[in-house]
Amino acid sequence: MNRINIITLGTKDIVRAHEFYKKLGFVTSVRGPESNPHIIFFKNEGTKIALYPLDDLSKDINSDNPPNVSNGFTGFTLAYNAKTKEEVDELMKMAHLAGATIQKAAKVTDWGGYGGYFTDLDGYYWEIAYADTWEFDENNMLIIED
Repeated sequence: MNRINIITLGTKDIVRAHEFYKKLGFVTSVRGPESNPHIIFFKNEGTKIALYPLDDLSKDINSDNPPNVSNGFTGFTLAYNAKTKEEVDELMKMAHLAGATIQKAAKVTDWGGYGGYFTDLDGYYWEIAYADTWEFDENNMLIIED
């Protein structure tokens, strides 16, 4: 687990946040309608940045008991994109054995992938995920296309 593929920023207003980052010069790829996007990926070099609705991000971590700002959730997650389902399971097990708290066991996702979440010793949320449609460049960085 020697890379971070995506840093996801939970946002209270995804359209407003998107406009802000576009003004800073970021080129983006929008999933869903521009007026109410599901997720927005930045087409920056190296580690990718994504904007995602804060409430949806909390529910993605744990739909039964989502983390929220009042209990310390900052709307910030780190993501490692695996190349197989088995790699997801292996890394989730490694994290647990290292002392992480499993927040969401790896399972099939509603977007067609496979993944789970854990928190590290300081409470930072990590997503370990896989999709058979993902492609990686020569540096193992996720390629995000329109």
